[in-house]
Amino acid sequence: MGGMTTSPGTHSTRAERTTFTKKSHACVRLEKDGRTLVVDPGGFSEEDAALGADAILVTHEHPDHFDEGRLRAALEDRPDAEIWTLRSVADRISAAFPGRVHTVGHGDTFTAAGFDVQVHGELHAVIHPDIPRITNVGYLVDGSVFHPGDALTVPDHPVETLMLPVMAPWNKISEVIDYVREVKPRRAYDIHDALLTDLARPIYDNQIGALGGAEHLRLTPGESAAL
Repeated sequence: MGGMTTSPGTHSTRAERTTFTKKSHACVRLEKDGRTLVVDPGGFSEEDAALGADAILVTHEHPDHFDEGRLRAALEDRPDAEIWTLRSVADRISAAFPGRVHTVGHGDTFTAAGFDVQVHGELHAVIHPDIPRITNVGYLVDGSVFHPGDALTVPDHPVETLMLPVMAPWNKISEVIDYVREVKPRRAYDIHDALLTDLARPIYDNQIGALGGAEHLRLTPGESAAL
């Protein structure tokens, strides 16, 4: 796709003012009223993925979601930028930026860069029974857009746009399809896709699109959509 891709609008005027830009892997940027919220600018995403952000959300500590260098660069670039994340990440960066790194957990609500955010979930998906599970939180933004991090968390709230972790060491396509069915979003955009080769993408598109029960969409890194 080239340039701005516009998906069917929602009934919320707030959501209609939001632009979603896909960055590499699990990182997304949401822009509204001149302010920018970035989720999971990790080591698989672009070096400048978090630069210019007014607020940053991090779902968990794995390096493809949390990159300390990218977070430090973003906070140094914009002195009023702030981060919301779970304790395992906050403990690694909060000392350098007093008062700007906030610890959150399941059930918390807050406002970041003008976006209303609800926190859902507690644990990372199981990778293997021998690997201890770490904490992971998902973020529901403006009651409409949900980024689950590395889990198949179903928020207790309707979701218009689901950021869908499509390919990971901890999931398989049947689980991805069932997750879309359970969340019942209006549309699902692929994220967590750095491990998915171009050869395999049509298989995922066809199966998730045909069986998930929601509009299944993909943007290449740098492309945007109006939500």
